[in-house]
Amino acid sequence: MSTLKQQLKSDVVTHMKDGNKVALATLRNVLGEIETREKSGKVPVELDDLQVTSLLQKEAAKRRETSAIYAEAGEPGRAAAEIAEAEVIEAYLPQPLTAAEAEAIVDDVIAGLEASEGPLAMRQMGLAMKPITARIAGRFDGKAVSDMVRKRLS
Repeated sequence: MSTLKQQLKSDVVTHMKDGNKVALATLRNVLGEIETREKSGKVPVELDDLQVTSLLQKEAAKRRETSAIYAEAGEPGRAAAEIAEAEVIEAYLPQPLTAAEAEAIVDDVIAGLEASEGPLAMRQMGLAMKPITARIAGRFDGKAVSDMVRKRLS
């Protein structure tokens, strides 16, 4: 079992004891979504931390979008409840990178690849993107990273 999933399960017990109903309900919903994803294919799978983090990002974004819809519809109470759930989920996400940190990772990986492979051309973007994506792992916008790599290779 992934360590992030274990953390979520242990925090359910903690929130149950503390009586924190919002966090408890949110974590139960997220764990249910994880379980659904694990059992949805032909063969059951176990999600790793990277996949759980991706799912958490999607769930937080979904709640933020729903909050905006409620706010536009004149339902501030429901919008606030969605924001509260999104904040509970976001507490489990890794700290996002700044643009400078992401650019430093891009430069570092490309420099390492150029040292071993020689100068990289634009057609080798995939070769660079794989290790960069692994190091950034959902902590920075993927399209922005792709643009950084494209700019660096051109």
